[in-house]
Amino acid sequence: MSVETDLLLDRRRLKRRLSFWRGFAVVAVLAAGLAVFARFGGIERAHVARISVSGLIIEDRAFTRKIRALASDDHVKAVLVVINSPGGSVAGGQTLHDAIARVADKKPVVAVMGALAASAGYMVALPAARIFARGATLTGSIGVILQTGEVGDLLQRIGVSTTTLVSGPLKDQPSLTRPLSPEGREVLQGLVMDMYDQFVAMVAEGRHMDPARVRELGDGRAYTGRQALKLGLIDAIGGEPEARDWLAGRGVPKSLPVEDVESESLTARAIGASLGPLLQSLMKTLAVQGVRLDGAWAIWQPAAPGE
Repeated sequence: MSVETDLLLDRRRLKRRLSFWRGFAVVAVLAAGLAVFARFGGIERAHVARISVSGLIIEDRAFTRKIRALASDDHVKAVLVVINSPGGSVAGGQTLHDAIARVADKKPVVAVMGALAASAGYMVALPAARIFARGATLTGSIGVILQTGEVGDLLQRIGVSTTTLVSGPLKDQPSLTRPLSPEGREVLQGLVMDMYDQFVAMVAEGRHMDPARVRELGDGRAYTGRQALKLGLIDAIGGEPEARDWLAGRGVPKSLPVEDVESESLTARAIGASLGPLLQSLMKTLAVQGVRLDGAWAIWQPAAPGE
């Protein structure tokens, strides 16, 4: 074969390769353009939104904004609230509760409880029109806790003294360096009971129960899913498949895809989900809760062995 023939064949191979990569580049650009247009140009598909609430519940403004936006999103036909949480701050639970209630006023909302949906974790399920749980789910734990530590005696033993200047006798209640005064205890108990009353009102409204009955059930104890069903705290035993069946009966086809509502602080939420049980036990010994007025928690705290 002559040199000219070899050169001609090489040139043809190069042209074929160049044509392939040009075509690939055109397809890639078109795909990227369609993705951007679908994201920002308004081409979105109808779907069911999934809100995942896991780990310790705290206020997350970005996540809350996304939840509230679901109410006016015509592409969202229904919302699944999937919960696996021991609870969290009272304010954090109320914020999520109110955001989900806003959505529930406009479209079907169903809650699905995992292994644990207690205290503030139960609170965020209340706006749902239907609550599902597993038979062994731990839920309920309706109540509020405010804990503090006091190390004044320990400081004295090691020769450390403290001085506190306050504008009023209740400004340093609770304090790490001296016991609660009777007046301080009364005021803090009043705060806890007021937040408890708010919790009871949310349960009574969400579950269509008499507040007196809620108080009977809301002594802080947790219930299994089967117990909660008998008591009227949930509606049915099941998970996401059963929730989709229920939605289908209300005009939301099972063929609709499910899309997750993600928080901008996704990493922080993942850490919270994994460390939640550990933090839950540590909070009994650390003074992170009681030295601040926002340290009241609606959280399930099982008694330690021997208590």
